[in-house]
Amino acid sequence: MATNNRRADRVAEAIREEVASFLTEGVKDPRIVGFVTVTGVDVTNDLRHARVYVSVMGSDDERAKTLEGLASLAGHLRPRVARALRLRVAPEIEFRLDRTLERAARIESLLSQLRADAPANQPPPPDGDAAS
Repeated sequence: MATNNRRADRVAEAIREEVASFLTEGVKDPRIVGFVTVTGVDVTNDLRHARVYVSVMGSDDERAKTLEGLASLAGHLRPRVARALRLRVAPEIEFRLDRTLERAARIESLLSQLRADAPANQPPPPDGDAAS
């Protein structure tokens, strides 16, 4: 059973590389206006569905248009991925926006605000339960 998971992981990484190279070769769809980075791929164990996570630099409108363009490219990518990976069945490809970087930036800004609001001469709180 663990062998299937490792195969799915290998196929997911190969799909990530294939999609990334496809996007860097110069996609002609005018809806893809933002800078697109493929951040990861999840593949089902039967290798029939691939969820491709992308990060898109740009405004919300540019992100929406880019995701729309990527969704239309999914049909063109399927046979290319199947040929490149020598798969019998081409996986259904679904693009999803990866918001990990946005969340990390938001957390960092909140932490910066907390640090700025903390009194400078107050010692840091003790670790653990040292209230004895």
